[in-house]
Amino acid sequence: MSSTSPILNRAVSSFPSVCIPSTRGVSPVEVTLIGQIGHGAGTQLVREVSARQSTHGSFVNALDEPSAKIGGVHSEAGDRSSLYSFVVGNLGHPFHRHAGNRVFTAISGSGGAQLRFSDAALEGLEQSPQAFVDSMQLVDIPPDCLFTVRFGSGTWHQFAPLDQVSRNPAFLALSCHTDELAGLQQESQRADVLANRASIASLTEVLPESVQALVDVALRDPDRVRRTALSLEAPADSWRSWLCLTVRGVIGRWRGAWGAWKNQSGFASLSMPELRVEPIRTAPAESLLHSAFAGQRIDHDDSFRCVLRDNQLRGRSASELLDALLQAFVDHPPSGVSGLMMLRNALVRPLRLRRSHLGCPISSLASSERGTLFACRHPVLAQAVSEEGDLAQVLLGADDRHLRFRTCVAVRKIGPERVEFVLSSRVHCLNAFGCFYMAAIDRVHRRYVSPTLLRSAVAAVLTPAVIAGTGVTTSLAAEA
Repeated sequence: MSSTSPILNRAVSSFPSVCIPSTRGVSPVEVTLIGQIGHGAGTQLVREVSARQSTHGSFVNALDEPSAKIGGVHSEAGDRSSLYSFVVGNLGHPFHRHAGNRVFTAISGSGGAQLRFSDAALEGLEQSPQAFVDSMQLVDIPPDCLFTVRFGSGTWHQFAPLDQVSRNPAFLALSCHTDELAGLQQESQRADVLANRASIASLTEVLPESVQALVDVALRDPDRVRRTALSLEAPADSWRSWLCLTVRGVIGRWRGAWGAWKNQSGFASLSMPELRVEPIRTAPAESLLHSAFAGQRIDHDDSFRCVLRDNQLRGRSASELLDALLQAFVDHPPSGVSGLMMLRNALVRPLRLRRSHLGCPISSLASSERGTLFACRHPVLAQAVSEEGDLAQVLLGADDRHLRFRTCVAVRKIGPERVEFVLSSRVHCLNAFGCFYMAAIDRVHRRYVSPTLLRSAVAAVLTPAVIAGTGVTTSLAAEA
């Protein structure tokens, strides 16, 4: 943006910043440059984040400001703040305001960004729209820059690229709404906030179209509006500044195309404290396993348990925990056990034995049988929940050409403070090969497979229900 008005350049030794006081008694507008990143990196980052943001479960594309809520209010803890990501593209968005204060950190695109503010009150704007233009101030942000913005409630603002015909986006931002309820008068909005249904768009008031039209005319003449240009490498309107903007803009378009095209997947890997899984002599007396192979020879028998404090599990019932545990066996198989099963499947394929990608004790959870289901989704042979609700258990198993196995998975609440997870297995061999097979795997089964399966599943149950947003693959594994 060129101008014939006098320009006052002032060198600063720290962060270049500007503070625009408010005439309405609210917090001033504060904009601060923090640092500059590599040539074209701003647009590339904006494109990458835009693609990832669009797959988030709370994504909203409205008011030319696509956004996602990545952290909602926690009213039960007295926390009414929220965290959003949002992007302003190469067309900018309309002037608008919010009832609460706003604080955000952003990275500008490779064409720079312009922040526009007005301290005008809404009352009387329709009759005297010129008052809005008279109170407008612009802040120019150079390309590929990290910067912060803070302003008070009711401050009108509009964000756009520095060049109105730029093909680079303006910026991406992480915005903290320090008190999502602040200033809200409508009960429907307050209810949406407390239920985490609110979005940036639903908490936005747009400038009347008649006033916006007058603003658009004023912005065509740079001498009509006061402007502050912040920069790091060279003073605004210098040849060095022009060269920086030009070069970064061109590189940004190339890097931005790459950022939008490349794979946007992410990962969340959780490292849990080691869970103590201990062997027990036999399955608990009330276990469904005792009904398996009644009167027949037992060729293998093992049982393991893991005991946790109930407050670690958020007070969920035994049935809820068992449901989560069974699903964890399916969703989070330990990588070491999965590797052993791949090897085992390859070796027994010529023998036409039963194969599964899950560890043998719980492999029947991958069955397509739907005769008896626990929690309407887990195939089981039998199930039981105590009248008091403190014990829930299921019986798994399958019959093969060389052996039959049964496994009991149980969750028992011990008093008000502890929860016990138990994995017990029995095997009945049908022939000499079955006996040879069990003799070959007995040690690794007892020392590794069963305890690792239980530890990994319990670790997944301990994991918060949501680790990441929609589209993120999580990988949890607890190895012995």
